[in-house]
Amino acid sequence: MIETDILIIGAGPCGLFTVFEAGLLKLRCHLIDALPQAGGQLTEIYPKKPIYDIPGFPEVLAGDLIDHLMKQAEPFKPGFTLGERAESFEKTEDGKFIVTTSRGTKHIAPVVAIAGGLGSFEPRKPPISNITDFEDKGIEYIVRDPNFYKGKNVVISGGGDSALDWSVFLASGVAESVTLIHRSKSFRGHPDSVQKVIDMSNSGKITLLTDAEVVGVNGTDKLASITVQAQDGSTSEINTDHWLPLFGLSPKLGPLSEWGLNIDKNSIEVNTFDYSTNVDGIYAIGDINTYPGKLKLILCGFHEATLMVQSAFKRIYPDKNYVLKYTTVNGVTGF
Repeated sequence: MIETDILIIGAGPCGLFTVFEAGLLKLRCHLIDALPQAGGQLTEIYPKKPIYDIPGFPEVLAGDLIDHLMKQAEPFKPGFTLGERAESFEKTEDGKFIVTTSRGTKHIAPVVAIAGGLGSFEPRKPPISNITDFEDKGIEYIVRDPNFYKGKNVVISGGGDSALDWSVFLASGVAESVTLIHRSKSFRGHPDSVQKVIDMSNSGKITLLTDAEVVGVNGTDKLASITVQAQDGSTSEINTDHWLPLFGLSPKLGPLSEWGLNIDKNSIEVNTFDYSTNVDGIYAIGDINTYPGKLKLILCGFHEATLMVQSAFKRIYPDKNYVLKYTTVNGVTGF
């Protein structure tokens, strides 16, 4: 049984920042995450993607932000249970929670903070019968490391920001060739990204195919080509090393949906006073929660974490008075 003060479900940016804020109050934290490493979406989905709205960082790569957050949390010695999903909880007679993971690991804490981002993710896959035969053998749903595609022939499908941005990035001196396929002539992405793709198509840096979609994947032990169908029904075959169907990821709350929490459209309802849920002792911060005026921004999650740990402290130590002290005066000391 792993015992801690605050059990954090989700080791993404909000979960990691909670460790720091809780540490200032001398509260210990342990984090559970289904992914094999800390960082959440920032590490798993877009570690090399720049973020522009973090205070103090005009621009920071997602992976670098996680490195900074890990360093910031390090003095407070957080524990981690990684590669395991929080499955169930039970409440003890003294008001604590026992949370059991998918591998049977048990944790006990008086406070649970759900910081699971948008939940667990599953890629939206095209309806091609043999697509699983080539997953991680030429078909990838997420760009984890752009250098993986260095000098390769890449086909990207999609019409949103992810497909547009990665097409531009990989065509800018990374991949040998980039083909972007979209089933419409209109795109859902940011107009600036759309214009960049059009300009690079006009200059020959990107091959742009609209009103078309991939309907077949071919090869033996790895992907060798894709079959493309135009709106008029004609088909053609394109040789490629990699196909990236970037149609987005579908978030799932998973077992958390069975915890008796108030759920609204796949998000957990909270009280904005302290981001508590309807279950006393369980809080939800970051993208996984919802309330009037909610903005799904990392910096908003940081704010929510800060207020949440103040409430957690009062729950854990109801007889203690805590006076807020600025780190500029007291500095930061770990355990």
